[in-house]
Parts: sequence; C-alpha cells; structure tokens
Amino acid sequence: MRGFVDSSAIVADGAALAARMDRDGYLFLPGLMPPAALVEVQRAVGEIVRDAGWLRRDRPVEAAVADPAGFCVDPEPAYLDVLRRINHLESYHALKHHPALVGLFERMLGAPILAHPRVLMRNIFPARAEFTTKAHQDFPNVQGSTEVFTAWMPLIDCPMEVGPLQVAAGTHHDGVYDFHIGAGAGGVEIADPLDGRWVSGPFRLGDVLIFHSMTVHKGVANTSDRLRMSMDVRYQSVHEPFNPDNANADGQPLAWDDIYAGWASDELKYYWKRLDLTLKPFDRQWFDKRDTLAFELGAAGDARARSVLQRIVARDADQEKRARAQALLDQLQ
Repeated sequence: MRGFVDSSAIVADGAALAARMDRDGYLFLPGLMPPAALVEVQRAVGEIVRDAGWLRRDRPVEAAVADPAGFCVDPEPAYLDVLRRINHLESYHALKHHPALVGLFERMLGAPILAHPRVLMRNIFPARAEFTTKAHQDFPNVQGSTEVFTAWMPLIDCPMEVGPLQVAAGTHHDGVYDFHIGAGAGGVEIADPLDGRWVSGPFRLGDVLIFHSMTVHKGVANTSDRLRMSMDVRYQSVHEPFNPDNANADGQPLAWDDIYAGWASDELKYYWKRLDLTLKPFDRQWFDKRDTLAFELGAAGDARARSVLQRIVARDADQEKRARAQALLDQLQ
C-alpha cells in the first residue's frame, strides 16, 4: 500500500489545496491541529468510555488501553447509550470550530463554510477485525451536496497497528459505487476491491485527514491493545445545498436542548440556524437498497444482515419496518 501524499507544505494556499483535493480526493495534513486541543477532548471522552467499561481502569485514560470485556459496536444499545453521553460534551462539539480547521476549509472552498452540527465519534475495539469499517463513501449517508468534506482526526497516536483510515485515491470522480451488506459504518461495503488505489499511513496526535464525500475509504484493522478513538467532522460551503438530517445529533433520539443543558457558553448553540442555507431533503434510494438487501439476507438466515437490521431498529422512523427488522434479528440470534 502506498503512503499518503503530505499536503502540509501547501496548507496556506487555498488554490493549491483545492487542486490537490480535485486530483486525489483527499488531503493528509500532519500537525494541522494543536495536540492540546485533542488531548482535552480525548480525556473527556475517555472518562466516559472508561466508566462504560471500554477502557482498563488500571491504566491512564490517555493510554486508551481497551478492556475487551466492554466490547460493543454501533448501533447496539450499549454503544448508543455511551455515544449519547459523549454528545453532551461541550469540548467535543467545539473542536469542529477550531480556527485551524475552519480557516483551511475557507481557503480551500473560497467561501464561508458550514461545519455540520453532527459529529461522529468512532471507538474501534482491538482484535475484532470482522468489525473493521468496510469500504464505503460518505455521500449516500450525508447527501445535500457532493461537495461535503470529512475531517478525520484521531484522538490518540494512531500507528498502523491501531487501525487508521485508508482512502482509495481518485475515486471521488467515479460516482456512487455499487455495494453490498457489510458490518461497520453505514452497514455497507463497496463491491469493487479497488486494487492498487489504496493509500494510508500512521497518524500522530494533531494529524488530520480530509476527504471528499465521494472518496471511497475504509479502516485498517486494529491489531493493538488500544481503543482507536477518532472523530469525523464534516464541512461544506454555505452556498451548497445542506441536508437538514445532518443537523441531528449522532445517537438519536437526542435533542439539542438536552445536549446544551450543561454548557458553559451559549456562543455555539444552534449556530447553523443563523445561516441562510438552502435545504435539500435526504434521498432514501441508497438506504432503501441497503435495507432491501438486509431483509433478503436476514430472511435467508445470513448473519451478514445483522448490522443493518440493528440500524433499522435503532434509527428508522417506520414502526412496521422496525418490527420486521427486530423479528429477523430475533431469528438470527
């Protein structure tokens, strides 16, 4: 596998950043973020996940040494309960407004930017290779505009054995790829192996990977003893259409008033409502395909359907559909 192209030398040049993003579909930016800002968030998140049994209590929170007995994955109820607790942290949501990130996107996009209200926390347990995030694109989940960009930031040092991300360079020009059911983010896996296109590398605290919503990416298996703790934060120009679903906090049901209840400052509360945004509703075509595949596999007794069926039970608005998914999950048990 090839290593990332280091874009830190052009970090101040918006036109060069845009050109390289157009060419590769990603930017690797070592040292973009001050480690102290990330340490604060890691410590706060770490206290929550250690209390939930995900980290060993005999080791410092900063070491992020996993407790295998606490293993769970999104969207299991135990995982979502912890995710909701994390979402109440003011420092966790404030991180996406850091000037190093906002300034970079303003330069690259040449416009005022919107940081999506939804922040995604990824906690990946070690020695569970089957739950490594599969190859996928963000656009079918995020939508609004294809010109949405994810900033992926590990909250701990992330050498290859801890399981950073890898991206398939240039795939953002290829449209939406065909997919089948898979465990991990979104519950899908792109069918094309994309041989020869994958790039990756180790991360130090403060390194940031930015990629286009159409860029195919996946995780590297976590073979260490650490809980791989990372955040996904998304950005777009305020002039691009915005899918209002991205204004819902991760870990639904979860209301912003509840999240904000313990915050010290009002400055960042409902900040997106002060912007003149063009809204574009969510198109379910890819989710409907995913769910149809899950029902077919679940009815056939195929355990690969479990992750998507769990997502339907946890998040779908259709009560009848949730009941059908739960019945199939009960059979798979």
